[in-house]
Amino acid sequence: MSALRKKFGDDYQVVTTSSSGSGFNQPTAEKKKKRQRFVDKNGRCNVQHGNLGGETSRYLSDLFTTLVDLKWRWNLFIFILTYTVAWLFMASMWWVIAYIRGDLNRAHDDKYTPCVANVYNFPSAFLFFIETEATIGYGYRYITDKCPEGIILFLFQSILGSIVDAFLIGCMFIKMSQPKKRAETLMFSEHAAISMRDGKLTLMFRVGNLRNSHMVSAQIRCKLLKSRQTPEGEFLPLDQLELDVGFSTGADQLFLVSPLTICHVIDSRSPFYELSQRSMQTEQFEIVVILEGIVETTGMTCQARTSYTEDEVLWGHRFFPVISLEEGFFKVDYSQFHATFEVPTPPYSVKEQEEALLLSSPLTAPSLSNSGDRDASLDGLESLGDVAVESTTKLPSKLQKMTGRDGLPRKLLRMSSTASEMTYSLGELPVKLQRISSVPGVLEERQGGKAGRVSVEPISQSVADLPPKLQKLAGSGGGVGAVAVGGRMDGHLPPKLRKMNSDRFT
Repeated sequence: MSALRKKFGDDYQVVTTSSSGSGFNQPTAEKKKKRQRFVDKNGRCNVQHGNLGGETSRYLSDLFTTLVDLKWRWNLFIFILTYTVAWLFMASMWWVIAYIRGDLNRAHDDKYTPCVANVYNFPSAFLFFIETEATIGYGYRYITDKCPEGIILFLFQSILGSIVDAFLIGCMFIKMSQPKKRAETLMFSEHAAISMRDGKLTLMFRVGNLRNSHMVSAQIRCKLLKSRQTPEGEFLPLDQLELDVGFSTGADQLFLVSPLTICHVIDSRSPFYELSQRSMQTEQFEIVVILEGIVETTGMTCQARTSYTEDEVLWGHRFFPVISLEEGFFKVDYSQFHATFEVPTPPYSVKEQEEALLLSSPLTAPSLSNSGDRDASLDGLESLGDVAVESTTKLPSKLQKMTGRDGLPRKLLRMSSTASEMTYSLGELPVKLQRISSVPGVLEERQGGKAGRVSVEPISQSVADLPPKLQKLAGSGGGVGAVAVGGRMDGHLPPKLRKMNSDRFT
């Protein structure tokens, strides 16, 4: 045992450590008093039901399950007592029949035919019952046809004996084959550990399977039992909270061939979000671990349980590796199954770490020095988009349908960051939209009966950057801006577009 000075914030506290690290969280001056557990380390629940009143009759309604749940000493007592009482009762019935018929007094008369041969007292009646029930049949004692009441009793004995055998033998068989014994070969680590894994504070514990037979569909769950008081003042003595051990990612489904380390990441959704190394000295909680699976050999569902109290959770510890690679196989060393070692771990809670991170790196507002230029460019883009939309509305109906949507040209123009990029992006547009861009560069807009001209210079400047085929369609002279209103490029257009233009400008 050695004493260490551990720093918690600005204070120091002396703690003791051992080779297993079991006393890491316990002060040397005063040991924490051992408190009552809800679930023992072996999985037994420390709960007793009392003051049932008239509800005890419910146990008799399911007598078979009640007998199976009893301890072995009570099962054996009931088993022996039931057979002893049944045998004595049936032997008495055979003795009563022999006594009423007078067979006991004439047992040695060779001319007299009794109900049961060679039954002349109670021991002989008991032996006859045992020979009949066990189907031994020595041949010395046997029933005759002169006794109809004996035949009826023989039928009743056979039926009753079959019922008693099925009930008691079935109960004992289920008791012996219970999967609880399979849980004895499932191991849990003596302690849980909290340390960093993958950059996150993580609660870890270890599970293992001692048998070579697998646990089919093994699944693990964790519950946190902690007392708390609601805002309304209600006190909950054993409030159960779920600990996520991989339910969202499927990590709770185990392939339990070798020992596995089960992890619970402590984040904002975890009940341990505010847990720190200092607060563990005063916290009281219990972590209940439930491992369920199907026994491969019997097909029955098995459940193993254990629990960890706050003094069994080691802060700043990690488990020793137990798997090593040998020649042709992997070897598991169970001598290091429960062993842990200390690793550097911040003593603060996740909440405190996140708050410290926010204070150390405050957010900065984005620069707005060029907001005027951006607004001006956006206004230019809006005006250019309005011109493009107006030119689309003046096209024939067939060409308007080719655009797919009325607002498509405006959206395509807004996708560019500046006006210059928009004017030179026609070469990247689809073929149909490139054809639409080859309309005359001066559009007429009627406002109040007067014709106004709107110049589209950015679009006219983009003809020089168009592919050669489209440049030929625009004419061998200048760009699109050199074509006047009413001018046509019918000589270079396909027949269908030539007909559409003729219909439009007439």
